Amino acid sequence: MDFGILTIFPGMFDSFLSHGIVRRAIEEAIIRVVPFDIRDFAKGRHRTTDDKPYGGGSGMVMKPEPLAGAIQAAKERLHDAPAVLLSPQGRRFTQMVAKEYAALKGVIFICGRYEGVDERIHRYIDDEVSIGDYVLTGGEPAAMVIIDAVTRLLPGALGAEDSADKDSFSDHQLEHAHYTRPPVFEGEGVPDVLLSGHHGRVEQWRQETSLIRTLLKRPDLIDARELGEPEKEILKKWCRRIERAISR
Repeated sequence: MDFGILTIFPGMFDSFLSHGIVRRAIEEAIIRVVPFDIRDFAKGRHRTTDDKPYGGGSGMVMKPEPLAGAIQAAKERLHDAPAVLLSPQGRRFTQMVAKEYAALKGVIFICGRYEGVDERIHRYIDDEVSIGDYVLTGGEPAAMVIIDAVTRLLPGALGAEDSADKDSFSDHQLEHAHYTRPPVFEGEGVPDVLLSGHHGRVEQWRQETSLIRTLLKRPDLIDARELGEPEKEILKKWCRRIERAISR
């Protein structure tokens, strides 16, 4: 899969692309990351990519000409890849959007800066995405987040082929609790079931803790899905435990 990155700071990605799963995915040709320096498409000796906004106001706005040139160059090189503007006005990035992107041959990310981009550039944009309801200095960190999330969904990117399927949010619920050595830490031990060697009980425990953690920490995820009978029974069992604890 190809990731195109349009930015005025391509060097920001050097460390990100040199570590972990993303680095391995690049080495194994699972992904290809192609940076485009927006300044290369700016005119003039200073390669200016921003200017003052019409109508006054604070801050600067990214000029349309360099952006248009960079997007066109990226689309010529990465055929059929949609141009995605990383913007607080975009749709919310979720695990489902990550899966949507992972099914494509490539995606081009446009990293905005300053107060935003000239509105006339939207004719070149196919999608807008936001990673959250907060403001970043630029779109570069958002691009890294999305590339990481999408890469781990691609075949061969993770060591275990089913790891991504069991991640939090993959099925509208959080992942189960995890434990590793030592068996006792600051007086707290590992649940006995995880030491039992009984795979069926371990899997049942994981399903239960996943569902209960979701109910306690992210009940909105429970509201967004239809529960099966086994899940309903798990919740009923835990509700009975809570009722007994309260009545004592």
